[in-house]
Amino acid sequence: MLIRLLRTYLRPYQKPIALVMVLQLLQTCAALYLPSLNADIIDRGVVRGDTGVILGLGAVMLAVTLVQMAGNIGAVYFGARTAAALGRDVRAAVFDRVQSFSARELNGFGAPSLITRTTNDVQQVQMLALMTFTLMVTAPIMCVGGVIMALGQDVPLSGVLLAVLPVMAASVGVVVWRLRPLFRSMQKRLDTVNRVLREQITGNRVIRAFVRDRYETERFGRANTDLTEVSLGTGRLLALMFPLVMLVVNLSSLAVVWFGAHRIDSGAMEIGSLTAFLAYLMQIVMSVMMATFMFMMVPRAEVCAERIQEVLGTSSSVVPPAEPVRELAGRGTLEMRAAGFRYPGAEEWVLRDVELFAGPGETTAVIGSTGSGKTTLLGLAARLIDPVEGEVLVDGVDIRRIDPALLARTVGLVPQKPYLFSGTVASNLRYGNPEASDEELWHALEVAQAKEFVERLEGGLEAPVSQGGTNVSGGQRQRLAIARTLVQRPEIYLFDDSFSALDYATDAALRAALRAETAEAGVVIVAQRVSTIRDADRIVVLDEGRVVAVGRHHDLMERDETYREIVLSQLTEAEAA
Repeated sequence: MLIRLLRTYLRPYQKPIALVMVLQLLQTCAALYLPSLNADIIDRGVVRGDTGVILGLGAVMLAVTLVQMAGNIGAVYFGARTAAALGRDVRAAVFDRVQSFSARELNGFGAPSLITRTTNDVQQVQMLALMTFTLMVTAPIMCVGGVIMALGQDVPLSGVLLAVLPVMAASVGVVVWRLRPLFRSMQKRLDTVNRVLREQITGNRVIRAFVRDRYETERFGRANTDLTEVSLGTGRLLALMFPLVMLVVNLSSLAVVWFGAHRIDSGAMEIGSLTAFLAYLMQIVMSVMMATFMFMMVPRAEVCAERIQEVLGTSSSVVPPAEPVRELAGRGTLEMRAAGFRYPGAEEWVLRDVELFAGPGETTAVIGSTGSGKTTLLGLAARLIDPVEGEVLVDGVDIRRIDPALLARTVGLVPQKPYLFSGTVASNLRYGNPEASDEELWHALEVAQAKEFVERLEGGLEAPVSQGGTNVSGGQRQRLAIARTLVQRPEIYLFDDSFSALDYATDAALRAALRAETAEAGVVIVAQRVSTIRDADRIVVLDEGRVVAVGRHHDLMERDETYREIVLSQLTEAEAA
């Protein structure tokens, strides 16, 4: 998964990567040449007392060092830019895919996990790419080149390398093998911490209202402790790796000095060659340590890449049409024919055999007990999800054939939980129509019974709105959400229990104003209050995902027991009549 992800998103950057490879090769070759120059200075200059040789070779060493520095700086610069571009592209790809998801896929992954995958997981892959360009490219060149140069200094002494390298490789391999499952567990527990923290921040008022601070603290503490335990496990292995590598390094250095001293004593080797050999040994060991550092990152990056690919490999169940309809002949007609929906793997249907018709200039109300499928029904109408069976038609055309942009302009949904974005009142109202004038915004606010409180805000239309609209009340959020849809001016309005936070007087005034504003549009209202829907032209009664009755208020009171029970649970017999 990791290789495939990197291959896909690094393909546009082949030229910078090739330049990084060349620069790394240049600076590594320069680094490998320096110990040989140092050996020549010792053997030909220091031992013989020849100052000219020392100065001449010293100048060459300085030039080679400058080449090494230039190559290293250039490689790091272009490597960092390429890794940053990789992170940007992968984040954008994940974001675009998440934006295409329907409610089904979003619920499957969960918001906390998607946030972690878009941020932390991508960051781990980006960091691996950066380390690859700056360290991993150098490591094999340094290791192979160091072995060759060490052989050039003294072949018998190079036998130490045959014992050192396998031991070091085996030690690192065992540690890396143990790290991979720990990194997978770490990412999952990071998801859990994000989920718990998100819930606690969002539900802070509920926590305080029920005085559950201690319970939530303990719940976060458990999630945090689980993450800490896994992190400590990986930390112990990582802490073990470097002492292990350094132990092998020091023992090998001791062995080189011991055997090298005997060879110098016998005249088979010069002092400069031993110094150079020790330098090459350190370069070889450093290259192995660089590779070790990379191998420590690979398991976590591989797990993160799998999680990213899981998102990128998930197709939305709401697929744009291949040949979309870009123009509708009718105006404001919504129809459902034997529409049904259930979640993958579920035994029970959320909706089944739903027949519904909502014409222009009419108000169609949907009512039912909790869990009867009212919100899902509006989700089908707005194409947040697609029906598993049957079809949903807008102006006589199956919504699966309509261009998504056209459908968004035609159908306007005010969700059950209105969400406002951080910005201003104006920026939120223009979300559905960026070209709307201030006059149109004020008109929509007046219809939504929100003009008065917006005028009282400092700045009016430019008054700041916090993320989620937390700086306004629930009723104000609902009215702003209704105004946002009014600015859009769709041909079909879908109100998903959008008046629940309003008092009865505001509710009545808002419905009266909406009646004039939506006189030529189709209106579908989901509501729990009978007073909100009793004057509707058509009332659809849902029970356990099925339509059990359709009619006007008085007709349903006489012939449908389900509707009658809902009404009498809120009104007296006299009020209902």
